[in-house]
Amino acid sequence: MNTIQKLDIEDFVKNFTLANFLEGAKFLITGATGLIGSTLVRCLLALNKNIQITCPIRNLKKAKATYGEDIDSICFIECELVSYLRSLTENDDFQYIVHCASPTEGKYMIEHPVDTYMLAIDSTRAILEYARKKKTDIVYVSSLEFYGQNFNDKLITEDMQGYVNNTDPRSSYPLGKRAAEYLCAAYAKQFDVNAKVARLTQTFGAGVSVDDNRVFAQFARSIIAETNIVMHTKGESAKPYCYTTDCVSAILYILLRGEKGEAYNVANQETYISIKDMANFLCTHFNPQLKVVVEEHPEMGYAPVTKLNLSTEKLRSLGWLPRYGLYEMFDRLIKGYSE
Repeated sequence: MNTIQKLDIEDFVKNFTLANFLEGAKFLITGATGLIGSTLVRCLLALNKNIQITCPIRNLKKAKATYGEDIDSICFIECELVSYLRSLTENDDFQYIVHCASPTEGKYMIEHPVDTYMLAIDSTRAILEYARKKKTDIVYVSSLEFYGQNFNDKLITEDMQGYVNNTDPRSSYPLGKRAAEYLCAAYAKQFDVNAKVARLTQTFGAGVSVDDNRVFAQFARSIIAETNIVMHTKGESAKPYCYTTDCVSAILYILLRGEKGEAYNVANQETYISIKDMANFLCTHFNPQLKVVVEEHPEMGYAPVTKLNLSTEKLRSLGWLPRYGLYEMFDRLIKGYSE
């Protein structure tokens, strides 16, 4: 963990008002070596509420590298995820499950559409079957890709959907998210399972890998290197963003206060911005000497223009508020990278 991450977690502990509800809680967290999962685990440990955390993982070596000195505070189980989840019995006593595990690389989704799609369904159903027997509370971590394509700046509420091409291999991810979300709603309705959905926008913070190839990370590295920001599209696509610890706080609010069977958009609604405007924002606020250069490469197959202006009114009604705006998000990301 870098210094900024440590400060982020200290700030989370100071400001998370629901901590006492988690005293002695037993968590199962999947995807614990990813950005969201690892931040969630660290924030829970830092609350100092005698929280027990079990994390099924694919690679113990990666987990040790991710958690360092915190490794002994977590129960890691090296396994194949779906097989492990299907093996859970009533003797496995988990009060809460947060299901973060999912492929994150577009290349993998395109090359393994069946695996991507079925992992979402099989893992989620196995968790729901366990929760049906144990009355465990669940948050399924979904994505704004659930919405597919949208072409205007109108606010998007949780009951809306856009277009997804059902024959595109890359659609394995959003279609898998939709299917898993539906399973959560169906189990809540038919079996009274207390399952909820956190529908995340793009989330980043000081813990993002220096090798991350997403646009915000590329732009941040350009600021550090003092090189012009080069865009390969016109940058018309737009979305809001969320800081890592704000996202963790939202997941826990949904877990503790959310309605059974419901989905909640997780974002800082005030950060809605296009890629082009984001590039200009970074130059203006972090290095006015730099310029934004557009070098279009349509042959590279970038996603079509999509505008996802997520409404967070439903999440805010639970009492949650974001702490970090766009400037603070990038300031902390850049400082984390520089360190």
